[in-house]
Formats: sequence, C-alpha cells, structure tokens
Amino acid sequence: MTDTGAALLELGAIVIGLAILARLAKRSRISSAPMYLLAGLALGEGGLLPLVTTRSFVELGAELGLILLLFMLGLEYSARELLGGLRSSPWAGAVDLALNLPPGIVAGLLLGWGIVPALALGGITYVSSSGIVAMLVRDLGRRRGAEVTLIVSLLLIEDLAIAIYLPILAALGSDGFDLATVAVVGAALLAVGSLLWLGLRLEVGISRLLFSRSDEALVLTILGFALALAGAAQLLQISAAVGALLAGILLSGPAAHGAQVLLSPLRDLFAAIFFFFVGLSVDPAAIPPVLGPAVVLAVGGALTKIATGWIAASHARLDRHARLRAGVLLIPRGEFSIAIAGLAVSAGLEPEIAPLAVTYVIALSMSGTIAARFVQQGRAETGPMMPPG
Repeated sequence: MTDTGAALLELGAIVIGLAILARLAKRSRISSAPMYLLAGLALGEGGLLPLVTTRSFVELGAELGLILLLFMLGLEYSARELLGGLRSSPWAGAVDLALNLPPGIVAGLLLGWGIVPALALGGITYVSSSGIVAMLVRDLGRRRGAEVTLIVSLLLIEDLAIAIYLPILAALGSDGFDLATVAVVGAALLAVGSLLWLGLRLEVGISRLLFSRSDEALVLTILGFALALAGAAQLLQISAAVGALLAGILLSGPAAHGAQVLLSPLRDLFAAIFFFFVGLSVDPAAIPPVLGPAVVLAVGGALTKIATGWIAASHARLDRHARLRAGVLLIPRGEFSIAIAGLAVSAGLEPEIAPLAVTYVIALSMSGTIAARFVQQGRAETGPMMPPG
C-alpha cells in the first residue's frame, strides 16, 4: 500500500508539472510538445530527478497517447479528403517529398547508419506537424488565408504518405530485407489500400453504425474501435500507430465529430504523457554527440520547408508574403516525427535516432512557432477553413 501511495504521489506530481508546462506554453503562445520533451529529459535516466516508481505506467500511457494522437489526427480527414488532396496537389506533394525526405536519408547514411534507420530519419525530416501547424493557423488568424488551402493539401498528402510509409518502416525494422519482409510490406500496403477503399465506400455506414446519442456509449464505442483496430494492426505487423490513424480516417460525420469532442481531453492527457515518455527514454548524455547533426538537420529542415512552401505557393500564383508564410508554417515537426523515432527505437534500430529526433523536434517546433509569428503580416484573405487541430 505504501508503494501504491508513493506511485500515486509521483504520478500526481508529473501530471501537475505537465499542466504547469501547458499553461506556460499557452501563455507563451508556443507548442507544448517541446516542453513535455524537455520535462521527460529532466526526469529520465541521467536527468535532474529520475523517476522511481511510475515509469512502467508512463510507458503504457505513452503507448495509449500515441494511439489516441494518431487516431484524432485521422479523424480530421476522411478517406475522400485524403485522396482528393492527393489528386488536387500532386505537384506540390512531389516537391515536398523531394526536398524533405532525401536530406534525412543522406544524413543517416553519412552518420554510418544502415539503410533502414536512414529511411526512418528521412521520415522524421519529411513530415510537418499537423497539430502544431493547425494551432499556428488558428492562433495567427490565418484560417482564411490564401496560403492555407495549399498548406492543407500538403498536410493531407503527407498524412497519406505516412500512412503508407509507417507499415513499410515497421516491417523493414523488424525483419530486415528478405522475402518475409516483402510479404509483410505487401500485406501492409494491401491493408492500407483496402481500408481507404472501405472508407470511401462505407464512410457514412461506419459512422452510423458506431454513432450513439449517449455520450457514454459513444466514447466507449469509438475508443474501443480505435484500440481494436490498433491491436489488429499490431498483430498484422503494421503497427498499432498506423491502425489508429486508419481507424480515424475511416470515421466521418456525426461519429467523428462526437469523437473529437469527447476524446479531445483524453487525447491531450495521454499525448502529453507520450511526449513526456519520449523525453524520459532519452539519456541527456546521449544528446551532445548528436547535437551537431541535429542542429544541421534542423537548419536544413527549416530551409527546405520554406522552399517547399515558396515553390508551391509560387505555382499557385500567391504573392511573396503568402509564399513566405506558407513555407514558415510548414517548419514545425512534432507528433509524426516522434512517432517514427519511437517505432525505430522499438524495432531496435540505431540507438542515436531517439536523441537526434528529440533534439530536432524541439528545435523546429519552437523555432517554427517563433518564425511564423515573426513573418505574420496583413489581414486574413478569403480562403478555405483549416481543419481543427
């Protein structure tokens, strides 16, 4: 009983600490994700005050946090919207991929890593943070900015690409290159394609099946659906994170809206624990050896995203300010980059990838937020709404 009391006291102190950081982030108008990562670094092995009794609970909470985070991200887009975004802006998506995936792969190879961890690093440098970008668009009053249409399309394409990329990475990380891996990757791609097809055909039917006017029944049904699909994906070696993302994409209509309202507080709690645990799992002593490569990658990652936004906005014939805003808004990296690093670590890939990813995400989530506020000019122009973040 004494051990239980000590664990509850420590857990309570952690949650209160995260709440204080969330308040500071809100007041400072920056993303809370890097603050949670820094808190985890401070309380992990080699930190200022290592955790004693609650690490196993935090680890389980982090797994739930990743599932809820990706499930809620999936809820923002239907299968029709994802595929529609792919059809509407393929050129911009190709520019984004060409400018932001190769730097990570090349950096991983130059660091002496194998091809699979290098591919993981490529994913980390490629994908922008949908959550942080949505927060910035909302806070800066750019929800109707002319460049927001372009940003939304790019985020849609990135999310679809990551939905395909994650199961491939998980399969390669677990088995290496062999016929079994090829079979697993093929099965993963077939599963992803089948679920997207199912989402297109049965989008309304699934929502009607799961929807309930009882908030209690709805939250239990939706949460159970997300966890079941995440578990099934894990059993199929696609990864629970991908299953959760696809579960969110499959839902639409009243069920999706109800899930966003009811699960948002739960998502925020466990997402905070997820980022905290990622920081917790990294020894601060492991950061100095990768600090140089992380800073170089961060500077390069900021420049390539600015170039992506500038080139794509130029193609859309937007003015110079809109081009710069589009590029700067794409700078932040966050939840997907950390999720990719988490998959790489769980697969036993290059151990340096976790501290490098944490440093990279902290640098770009904070600098991207500051840069977006710095370049903000003019009043909002007429344009489509940004999906809720």
